Amino acid sequence: VQLVESGGGSVQTGGSLRLSCAAYGYTPSGTCMAWFRQAPGKEREAVANINSNGITYYADSVRGRFTISQDNAKNTLLLQMNSLKPEDTAMYYCAADYRWVCGRGPATYVYWGRGTQVTVSS
Repeated sequence: VQLVESGGGSVQTGGSLRLSCAAYGYTPSGTCMAWFRQAPGKEREAVANINSNGITYYADSVRGRFTISQDNAKNTLLLQMNSLKPEDTAMYYCAADYRWVCGRGPATYVYWGRGTQVTVSS
């Protein structure tokens, strides 16, 4: 299984970005996929996750601004990020695991991408 993120970049406060995670060698049925982020000097934290039934979870800090979705035909996980804030600046990672109930901690995911950097300036 290989996960490859793309779509990061630098934007100003209030801007938008859309992250993509292409999954290779991974069957979307019976799976959880998630986005995590890690800022310098901080622990990796859950941003959002989605299971094969389309049930989603969002961290309080991003709820209402970020939207997670899957394009199963393309085996791609997406994260639409709107109204970005400087505190959203971090490396964003895609993660996946074969389970029906998605965990929120990094330890509950087996497969990880290498990350894509998001920088929001004020």
